[in-house]
Amino acid sequence: QVEYLLKKICTAMNVELNSCELDDYLSQESQGQGGLTVWQFLDMVNSGRFLRGIEQEAVSMAVEEVYQEIIEDVLKQARSPYGYLWKKGQLRRNWSERWFTLKPSVLSYYMSEERKEKKGSITLDKHCCVEVLPDRDGKRCMFCVKTSSRTYEMSASDTRQRQEWTLAIQTAIRLQAEGKKSLHKDLKQKRREQREQREQRKAAKEEETQRLKQLQEEKERKLQELELLKEAQRQAEILLQEEEQRRRQQHEEMQRTLEIQLREAEQARASMQAEMVLKEAEAERQRKRILELEDMQERLQEALQQEVKARQDEEAVRYAQARLLAEEEEKLKQLMKLKEEQEEYIIKTQREKQVLKQEMENKNKCLEEAQKQLEEVRVNRQRVDQDVMAAQKKLRQASTNVKHWNVQMNRLMHPIGPGDKRTNVSGGGFAGYQPLLSQRDSSLK
Repeated sequence: QVEYLLKKICTAMNVELNSCELDDYLSQESQGQGGLTVWQFLDMVNSGRFLRGIEQEAVSMAVEEVYQEIIEDVLKQARSPYGYLWKKGQLRRNWSERWFTLKPSVLSYYMSEERKEKKGSITLDKHCCVEVLPDRDGKRCMFCVKTSSRTYEMSASDTRQRQEWTLAIQTAIRLQAEGKKSLHKDLKQKRREQREQREQRKAAKEEETQRLKQLQEEKERKLQELELLKEAQRQAEILLQEEEQRRRQQHEEMQRTLEIQLREAEQARASMQAEMVLKEAEAERQRKRILELEDMQERLQEALQQEVKARQDEEAVRYAQARLLAEEEEKLKQLMKLKEEQEEYIIKTQREKQVLKQEMENKNKCLEEAQKQLEEVRVNRQRVDQDVMAAQKKLRQASTNVKHWNVQMNRLMHPIGPGDKRTNVSGGGFAGYQPLLSQRDSSLK
């Protein structure tokens, strides 16, 4: 952390850090402490030991810049040696010189570098983008920031400044897309994890060294015991030689076993690293597949909504058809009743033909009007039948769309491996709707 902060301060002042002196200082001052306190670090910076020949004001400005970057999450801001950025207005379309400050979620601009008068801000999210523009309107090194509501055009002093600003804005957009609020908090967590991994590897190495040392001591002890036995039993020299040979073989086997275990441990670590890489690739493929499934689900829901709407239209047309059929039956009943009355009047008026002739003519007129109404009802029924056919056509189209998207979803839910044959899934999905459609066709007939 100390080295990282010193490098950031030196980068802000455009000087190079002397790592040798830093290593000597840390080995002397922080021995047995495991690091430095904040006050020791400030004393080290104020002492000027690592920043010889640099003015105190430059050091203060560099520390202020590093503080804004790490603590206040300022990814980038305009620097005095390079001047301000030029920004094109929205209404008057004129160019104004502004002091810009970039944070992970917003790009703010002020009248001057004192940042007393804020002129506006640009809210950044994952839908924003930054593009490089060609020179025009007398401005060079142009670029733009596109948001969902507006496009902001800006001009830098040189190509290097434009590249730095575009990279910094892209970094802020990437942080918003990843759901991170600070760049340096994430980097700090990564550095902490790296330090913990180094400490774990160091502890494992020390443990392995200690184990090898114990084995060496055991070996030396065994050799000493062997020498004592040789001195004590000179009479049984042949037996001692055999015993020594056997012990040496055990020792060699033990060494070979340790070497095999070490090689197996290395191979296991390498295989675990390869497996982790494969797992990460598999996870990335699964994430892409999930996105495809979500898109397919949305399309399937749209197709289902179209089918429901088509069914509602069909129900409405069917209700209208039933109502017209009821009216037609009622008119037929009235017509039959009129015919019966006419027959009765004909029988009665055979004797009184001359008297009831006028009344018979009136009934004929009523009968003609009823027949005209019957014809109108039949015409309406034919028009409703045409509407029913159109609604059935829409329903068939919606069912075809549902089957199509269901086939696509089934194909994505069962990924095809190398060498597998494609299976016919046209019969799956919404095959359960076929009996319902056949029943509806029969009812319509």
